[in-house]
Amino acid sequence: MSGWMIATSFPVLLLGIAVWVFGVWLAWSNWKRHQFRSMIGFLEGWRAVIITLLIITLMKPERVRQIERTEKPSVVILHDASTSMTTSDVVVSNQVVSRRDWVRDVLTNEFYAPLAAGAQIEIHDFAQPPSAKETSPVTAIEGTDLSLALENVLQQFEDLKGVILLTDGDWNLGVPPIGVATQYRDREAPVFPVAVGRQTPLPDIAIDSVDAPAYGLLGEQISILVRLRNDFPREVVTKLQLFDGETVLTERDVRIPAETVLQKAIVWGPKETGERNLTLRLDEETDELLSDNNERSFQISLRMETLKVLVVDSKPRWEYRYLRNALARDPGVQMNCLLFHPGLATGVGRHYLSTFPGSKEQISIYDVIFLGDVGVAQNQLKESDLELIRGLVEQQASGLIFMPGRSGHQKTLLNGPLADLIPVILDPQRPKGIALQNESQLMLSNLGKGHWLTRFDSEAQKNDELWRQLPGFFWSAAVEKSRPGSEVLAVHSTIRNSWGRIPLLVTRSFGSGKVLFMGTDNAWRWRRGVEDKYHYRFWSQVVRWMAHQRHLSETDGIRLTYTPEAPETGNTVNLQATVLDASGYPAQRGNVIANVTTPSGRSERIEFSLLEGGWGVFTASFNPQEKGQHLITVRAEEYGRKLETELQVTQPIIEKIGQPINRQALQEIASVSRGQLVGAEGLANVVSALQTLPEPKPREIRLRLWANPWWGGFLLGLLTIYWIGRKLVGLVWPHPRHKKDQPPQKRLAVKEGKERAARKTPPRLRQAALDSRLRSAAVPATPSLPESAAPETNAPCDKPAVRRAKDARSSAPTARAPDRE
Repeated sequence: MSGWMIATSFPVLLLGIAVWVFGVWLAWSNWKRHQFRSMIGFLEGWRAVIITLLIITLMKPERVRQIERTEKPSVVILHDASTSMTTSDVVVSNQVVSRRDWVRDVLTNEFYAPLAAGAQIEIHDFAQPPSAKETSPVTAIEGTDLSLALENVLQQFEDLKGVILLTDGDWNLGVPPIGVATQYRDREAPVFPVAVGRQTPLPDIAIDSVDAPAYGLLGEQISILVRLRNDFPREVVTKLQLFDGETVLTERDVRIPAETVLQKAIVWGPKETGERNLTLRLDEETDELLSDNNERSFQISLRMETLKVLVVDSKPRWEYRYLRNALARDPGVQMNCLLFHPGLATGVGRHYLSTFPGSKEQISIYDVIFLGDVGVAQNQLKESDLELIRGLVEQQASGLIFMPGRSGHQKTLLNGPLADLIPVILDPQRPKGIALQNESQLMLSNLGKGHWLTRFDSEAQKNDELWRQLPGFFWSAAVEKSRPGSEVLAVHSTIRNSWGRIPLLVTRSFGSGKVLFMGTDNAWRWRRGVEDKYHYRFWSQVVRWMAHQRHLSETDGIRLTYTPEAPETGNTVNLQATVLDASGYPAQRGNVIANVTTPSGRSERIEFSLLEGGWGVFTASFNPQEKGQHLITVRAEEYGRKLETELQVTQPIIEKIGQPINRQALQEIASVSRGQLVGAEGLANVVSALQTLPEPKPREIRLRLWANPWWGGFLLGLLTIYWIGRKLVGLVWPHPRHKKDQPPQKRLAVKEGKERAARKTPPRLRQAALDSRLRSAAVPATPSLPESAAPETNAPCDKPAVRRAKDARSSAPTARAPDRE
C-alpha cells in the first residue's frame, strides 16, 4: 500500500492557500499591466507554477509505501564474552559458577525454544577478548562496548522483534548505551537485559596499580606507591612484600579498612645495579575468592650515578652550613659552592667556585641549583646568570630550589628572568620575611602527606606525626599565596591570610625541569636530638627527585628524557634529546633520528626537531600501540653520538574480575527501550514477555519530498530560468534593444522627458553643443524653414507638433549666405 500524505496543521494549510491565491493574483495583475503580452504571460505563468510548487513543498508532502512482512521477525540473543564474565559469583544448585559458564549452560539448554515458533532466533556474542593467537602486532584494548554491540544489531536486522541481553553490564568503552536504547524504542523493539552476577563485590583484596620509577640510584631509598583495594565487609590486616624472584627484598604490614581503596608506599634501598624484574605481592586471605589479583610485576633499572649540585648564597648562615655538609657527605652527590661575602671576596676552599659558571657549557653539567639569600646586585648575580639558570631548568630538565633568607636579596628576582619560576607570590612590602616570637612548624597539606619529598616513614599516619614532632622555626618568608599550577606540600602552622595558611613548601614544573620553594631557613634545626637523620634524608630526597628526569637515559655526549616514564598503549610519549658536539658544546644544528623497535619487531623512524634556545635540545614524540619492551635508538650522525635505551609500555587493564554488576546501566537500557530488567533467575519471564509482544508493523518506506536534495535542486533550477527570462524581456532593467518592446505610452513619455530636459538647457550651451556635433559630422547647417512651409492658420493645428517645430526653428543656427565675388 502506498500513497501521498502531507504532514502539516490546518492553520498552516490555510495560510499556504492564502499565499498561493495572492501569488496567482499578482501574476495576473502583472500580465494585465503589460497589456497581455505573450512573453510576459509565459513568465507570470512560470512564476505561478513556482509558487505552487513551493507551497506544496512547505506542506511537507511524503510518499509512504508499506511493505508487508512475509518472514518471521527476529529475536536476537546477545551474550557478553568479556573477561569480567569469568567472575565466579552465580549460584546454581548450591554451586558457584562463573558468569560465562552460566550463560553457556542456558544457551546449551535452549531456553529460547518457545520463541522459535513465532520468530527467528539469532545468537551473537560481543566483547570477545583478543586471542593470543592473533598475529596483529597492534595490541587491542580489551574492554566492553555495550553501545556498539546494540547498534550493530539494529543495522543488521530489519525485522527486529526484541533483544535479550545476557551481561553483567560492565561497559567500559564507547559512549553510554542509553543513546542507542532510544533507537530501539523508535523501532518498537524492546531490549530485555538479564543481569548475570552479584550486586555486591566478591570478598577480595587486590593490588589495583603500582607506580614505580623507571630507574633508581644505588644508595637511595626507592619509594614504590601501591594502590590496594579491599572488597571485604571487614577490615583486613595483611602483609605487602616486594620480591626479586623468590627473594624477599622488603615487606610491611598494611591495614585496609572495609570496602575501601587505599594508597600505600613501600620503600626499598637497592644494593646492586642492573635491570630488575620485581613483584609486589599481598598475602592471601583465607576466605578470599580471587587470588590472581594479589600481585603485580614491574621493571626497574638500578644505576650508579653522581648528581652534580651547585649551592649559591650570600652569607654563611646556619642553613647554608648544614646544607653544605649534608650534600658534601652524600656519596651520590658532587657539590660545588659559590658564596658571596658582602664587601669581601667570594668564599674559597674545597668545593668552592670563585665565579658563577657563566656559559651554557659550564652550567649545563649541574642537575640541581640551590639559590639562597642571593639576588641581582653588585658582587652577586647578573641578569645573564639568571638567563642561564632559566634555560637550564626549562630545557635541560634540571632542578632549582629557592631558599630565601633574612637579607631579602630574592626581592630582586621578582622582575627578572626567574620571576615565572618562583612557585609562590612573595609580598614585595616585606622582603626580609616574618620574624616570630614563638616557634612555628611546617604542617603537611593533604598532597604533602603522600608526596615522596616529605616521606620520612612509609606509613602516612606515622609520617604525619613525625612532621608534627620536628623542631619548628622562628622565621619564614612573607608569602601571599601559591601560583596557579603549583603544588603546596606544607603550610605555616600559625599564620594565615585571606588566601588561607601561608604556603612554605611548594613545588611546580617549569619546562622540562622542576622548581622547589622552601620558605624557611630553619630546616637545620631538625637535627636536634636525632642529628642528621631527617635533615640529611630530606635534602637527599629533594636532590634525587629534582634530578630524576635528567638521568632517565644518557651516555657520552647525548641524553634522552621522556614523559611519561611508564606509558600505556595509546599514550603520546614525548622525547627530548640533548646532544653535545665533539668539544662538549651544545649542538646548534644537525639531524637527530630515532628508531623505535616494538616487541613484535616492527621499526618506526622518528625525526627530531631543534628546540630554540641554543641548549642543543631536540624534541620528538611517538604513540606506542603495543605493550612490552620498546628499544629506542637515538643517533646524531653529524656529531658521532648514539644512545640506546629501553622503554616499557604497559596495557591498561579496564576489564576487572570480581566487580559487581552494573545494574544502573542495564536498568536505563530496559526503561528507555521499553523492555524489562531481570536477574539470572528471571529468564523465563523474558521469554513470556517476548511471546506476548505484537507482531512488528509493516515496514514503511517514506520519500520525504520536502527533504529531498534533488527536489530542492529542481526548484532552484526553475527559479534560475524565471530570473533569466525576466532579464531577457527587460523586466530587470531596460536594455536599448528592448525599447521597441515597450508600450507606446511609455515610449512617448520617455521622448517628452528628453525634450523637456533639452528646453531647460541655456541657448548658448545648446548652440555650442550643436556646432560641435555639426563639425564632427561635417554636415552643412540646416537652413531655416521657409515661411511657405509654415502651417496654414485655418488648418487644424496639432499644438504639440507646432510647438516642437517652433522650438526647432529657434534653436537652429542661422544659415550664412556664401560670399560672392
